[in-house]
Amino acid sequence: MKNILVINAGSSSLKYQLIDIDSRKVIAKGLCERIGIAGSMLTYSPTDGEKVQIQRDMPTHEVAIKMVLEILTDSKVGVIHDMAEIAAVGHRVLHGGSKFSDSIVINDVVLQAIEDCIPLGPLHNTANLMGIRGCQAAMPGVPMVAVFDTAWGQGMEPSHFMYALPYDAYETYEVRRYGFHGTSHKYVTGRALKLLDNPKARVITCHLGNGSSVSCSVAGRCVDTSMGLTPLEGLPMGTRCGSIDPAIIPFLMKRMNLTAQEMDTLMNKKSGMLGISGVSSDFRDLTAASEAGNERAKLALDMFCYGVKKYIGAYAAAMGGVDCIVFTAGVGENDRNVRESVLKNMEYLGLDVDFDYNMTCPRGQEVCLSKPDSKVKVFVIPTDEEMAIALDTDELTR
Repeated sequence: MKNILVINAGSSSLKYQLIDIDSRKVIAKGLCERIGIAGSMLTYSPTDGEKVQIQRDMPTHEVAIKMVLEILTDSKVGVIHDMAEIAAVGHRVLHGGSKFSDSIVINDVVLQAIEDCIPLGPLHNTANLMGIRGCQAAMPGVPMVAVFDTAWGQGMEPSHFMYALPYDAYETYEVRRYGFHGTSHKYVTGRALKLLDNPKARVITCHLGNGSSVSCSVAGRCVDTSMGLTPLEGLPMGTRCGSIDPAIIPFLMKRMNLTAQEMDTLMNKKSGMLGISGVSSDFRDLTAASEAGNERAKLALDMFCYGVKKYIGAYAAAMGGVDCIVFTAGVGENDRNVRESVLKNMEYLGLDVDFDYNMTCPRGQEVCLSKPDSKVKVFVIPTDEEMAIALDTDELTR
């Protein structure tokens, strides 16, 4: 048995999973909340046991990590005997800039590079570093791996990732398209290639949730992806506006007397499905409101599905066709109405969807929604970013 601890650190939170990589089984998982804030809490859920919640001060990520290790090795509720049973730690890191096109074993040079990328991901990279350093302090000598959310997009050609700004913006400030949800896109693409039994297939992956992105690849190498320098570009999302005319920004700032920070908050926190509908950022709430006759909720859903459909068409053109379309993440895996709206009237691509099965297929499983004779396959593949991180960590530390 080889156990990998997967860490996803936020500014005041820390998600964790302990995975037996040989059996690919999650042994335990949980969350540390309100790190550095009054009312800190650790939630611990062993796969074969009852959930435990502990309220205790967690002033730093290092303290949070120590609490996680304590409960994992606890004599009553723990799932391992001691820390020696943790072979390695995999850390999700948001932004690797142009420095990393793949996961990498963490050393001082890698830590400095992650720190250098803080201007590109100020909140996330700072938190990711706190998680890494907390683990290093609590688990000296245990190998650790950084798995970058932006690594997937490093496969793009310059003509696909550059913006038509003065070239100095790229050379001096690294302004380019990076793309996000990379770990998810890479994982479900790999699964799709295996299901197709075609390692050279052209695949479009739709990671649809509160944050959403569409990506395309040929032979497992990213060709394009909808998010850009930040996760704000692309589809309209739960609270993000997605791609808009850039001139709207100074226009609204002047008319609404907004600062740059206030405009950023408007686009990231008050727009998207929430801003259009006035109801909610949650697609379940939007569906219920739409079915009850709320026109703005219906408009929000229509805009979202139209956006996904446009990206699929554009990416099929970019790749000279498509062999497979994948739906994943919370909305992609569970919202049957969204999938139907996106896939309607796409027969021109060679798509023949079993819409009846789409409405009745099991949740939480890999399923094929296209009919046997469809030239383009459609899969629902549950994403598993933690498992993807664990697999990379195992490969690099084995």
